[in-house]
Amino acid sequence: MNPSAPPSDKTPASLLRTGVPGLEDVLGGGLTPGRLYLVEGTPGSGKTTIAMQFLMEGVRLGEAVLYVTLSETSDELQGVAQSHGWDLKGMEVREMLPSQDSLSPEEQYTVFHPSEVELGETTIRILKEVERINPSRVVFDSLSELRLLAGNSLRYRRQILALKQFFAGRNCTVMLLDDMTAVEHDLQVQSISHAVLRLEQINPDYGGARRRLSVLKYRGQSFRGGYHDYKIVRGGLVVFPRLVAAEHVEEADQSQLPSGLEALDALLGGGAERGTSTLLVGAPGTGKSSVAMQFAVAAAERGECAALFIFDESIATLRMRADGLGMPVSKHIASGRIRLRQIDPAELSPGEFVHEIRQAVTEHHAKVVVIDSLNGYLNAMPDERFLIVQLHELLTFLGQSGVATLLIGAQTGLIGAQMQSPVDASYLADSVVLLRYYETEGEVRQAISVVKKRGGAHERSIRRFQITADGLSVGPPLREFRGILTGVPVPVEDPDQPAA
Repeated sequence: MNPSAPPSDKTPASLLRTGVPGLEDVLGGGLTPGRLYLVEGTPGSGKTTIAMQFLMEGVRLGEAVLYVTLSETSDELQGVAQSHGWDLKGMEVREMLPSQDSLSPEEQYTVFHPSEVELGETTIRILKEVERINPSRVVFDSLSELRLLAGNSLRYRRQILALKQFFAGRNCTVMLLDDMTAVEHDLQVQSISHAVLRLEQINPDYGGARRRLSVLKYRGQSFRGGYHDYKIVRGGLVVFPRLVAAEHVEEADQSQLPSGLEALDALLGGGAERGTSTLLVGAPGTGKSSVAMQFAVAAAERGECAALFIFDESIATLRMRADGLGMPVSKHIASGRIRLRQIDPAELSPGEFVHEIRQAVTEHHAKVVVIDSLNGYLNAMPDERFLIVQLHELLTFLGQSGVATLLIGAQTGLIGAQMQSPVDASYLADSVVLLRYYETEGEVRQAISVVKKRGGAHERSIRRFQITADGLSVGPPLREFRGILTGVPVPVEDPDQPAA
């Protein structure tokens, strides 16, 4: 099936739920019952975890389930369950560990006979257990042991085909686990499987392991292609489906969102519009985060919810700084109108970060979202190219949801025209607010201006910007200087006359 087709929003009653949060969204609703599925991944990627969640979902629905283990003992599986806080009551676990004699070189070619009728001692034991329990869900863990017992590729392939034929008429959904330890990756199992899921584990040079999954094939079912981040926590495996903004098109409110500062709203032509994104860019300390906080507080004062995702600053420091500016942030945090989330880019994957933003919008109805900053967001991404693509999808989704998004971009350098940004997102943002230092009368002062705004008029002047104990202050236009953006402005002899 074409993986680019968006999955259906409603789960068909005929599909099986996997018990893995987020996986149904990737699979287009669930698994087709009575089919054979392959889950492959390197050791430690979570294959056993996802298989146990699949069987426990069947137990929850009152189904008979069977876990056939050829590599781990029942005690080891019980240890996995205890680490997640699970109770395996109702799940039949059968150990089919090969005997020591069967693994000797002279016995490897006699355990499995080439005939599809005599499948060998281990296979016969498995089939007898299936006939006795009559399960609706079965997991085989893992194929590497079957491959070892078969002795060669021909017997192994006939072994898998025989298993598929045996389960075809029993209305049983089978999940095969493969740890991909074979020297040559055999595509035979992929070809006969109804769907193939691949789990990957990436170990960066610094930080925790990153995990992602992809659906390589799924016959007769539309699914969400590409990579989807996931993590393993106490309670099981959680999948964060890749965001596709085209699936969330809805008519959004385009009204203006004032900041509570009259002069700042005048610069922006009345304020920031809902459904748009605003990039606040400038040197460190120019007041970008404070301006974004001003919009969040103004939204909370109107009774709306604002969500702030902070990469570079601790929550304690932010609250202390906001309270020192006279912004009642602590009060709104206690009421739930302002939600703060400190992001650790070394531990949080990009997919999980986007998932948390989606939750803030869909579950908590946030109308203002602040990402502080793009520099920290970039550190969470393996490549800047992927950051721009994901940021485009995220901003499109937020815009279609009627959310006013504020992005913070810290530039390198302090004073001068040669300011550089680690990532250029100015063409993605609907509005760009520029904050600068400039030198005059032996002081370093700040200036603010709006250099871009799509779909509306804005003020072209450069105004003085101050951060005092009474809050933020936006002064009158600095018409007595020219060259403010260079950092060292030159006084204008007659401010009423435009500079040449």
